[in-house]
Amino acid sequence: MNFSEVFKLSSLLCKFSPDGKYLASCVQYRLVVRDANTLQVVQLYTCLDQIQHIEWSADSLFILCALYKRGLVQVWSLEQPEWHCKIDEGSAGLVASCWSPDGRHILNTTEFHLRITVWSLCTKSVSYIKYPKACQQGELAKAAQKFLKSLAFTRDGRYLALAERRDCRDYVSIFVCSDWQLLRHFDTDTQDLAGIEWAPNGCVLAAWDSCLEYKVLLYSLDGRLLSTYCAYEWSLGIKSVAWSPSSQFLAVGSYDGKVRVLNHVTWKMITEFGHPATINNPKIVVYKEAEKSPPLGLGHLAFLPPRAVAGPLSSPESKYEIAEVPVSLQTLKPAADRANPRIGVGALAFSPDNYFLATRNGDFQVLSLCWHLSGDSLALLGKDHFCLCFLETEEGVGTASGQRGDHT
Repeated sequence: MNFSEVFKLSSLLCKFSPDGKYLASCVQYRLVVRDANTLQVVQLYTCLDQIQHIEWSADSLFILCALYKRGLVQVWSLEQPEWHCKIDEGSAGLVASCWSPDGRHILNTTEFHLRITVWSLCTKSVSYIKYPKACQQGELAKAAQKFLKSLAFTRDGRYLALAERRDCRDYVSIFVCSDWQLLRHFDTDTQDLAGIEWAPNGCVLAAWDSCLEYKVLLYSLDGRLLSTYCAYEWSLGIKSVAWSPSSQFLAVGSYDGKVRVLNHVTWKMITEFGHPATINNPKIVVYKEAEKSPPLGLGHLAFLPPRAVAGPLSSPESKYEIAEVPVSLQTLKPAADRANPRIGVGALAFSPDNYFLATRNGDFQVLSLCWHLSGDSLALLGKDHFCLCFLETEEGVGTASGQRGDHT
């Protein structure tokens, strides 16, 4: 494995373009675009203030830079470096900014979630959408992430679903992205709508309530309520939701440490997966990480090297061994006196072939789950490590092996 030279970076703002040809990174108020293969600087742009968010357009021709503190958005073109665009929201402020799927419209959310402004780069026209769902107060970056849960585009980019809050009630509006006209508007039977997500085929919209109530609602494109699912009451409810790539299954992770999978015909639960602290099933293969002992050559004694000789960046190599069942997993008891306890299923990811479902339960240091397109390997990115798991199927039983590498 080869590593490039270290280059400067601010606020972890570094993103590959969707076509994989370019790498954009930010250093305070400068935007640096590099060639992904050679890492040579292709373009260097200077913004008016420190950059707090960047996002590529879907066709990789434009890149958006959001300056939340100044209420500005600057757009740069890779094909025409002399062209640039500046959007100033003025006194309304700015808390979130994102591209539309066509890569020619920008959606800006003003402070206090008074409205969403849709700016067209082609016609220079402006459209307004009122009453977007407000999120909890917090840092601007966190607020933008929470806002995206209340805004969902269909995969083909034809429709936009937006969660709204007016008169102390939750609503969902569906817009046509070609002209941003309202297609459907309906209320949802939720106390505090937490998020919405389109099925990959764009036919069904899933909406779920806050963590205080377990409730999932399924709506058709014309706003009809197809079904409502509730697993239990009077306890913390839903924490994560994910559609399968085929739109046939909807996985719902909850605070009780279980994943329930619904089918697309009756919207009833077809299976339930738990996360037991002790694994007793002999059909389950458990791989346990262990450190490799360094090989000793002939004539060398197994003395530990002095601290001055040992490299400061060296890390022990690891391997995976098959553990004998029963196996007790290490669990962390969450702090009961703090808000947002780190319990429950916080991440879900279907494999591209719909055969596997990866979950993260509890306070495990896994930041993201990413499947390979073939569906036979899973990448786990943690705070300090990176793990690649390869899956093999035999008689319907999944097994896994892994490789670990330091992540910086």
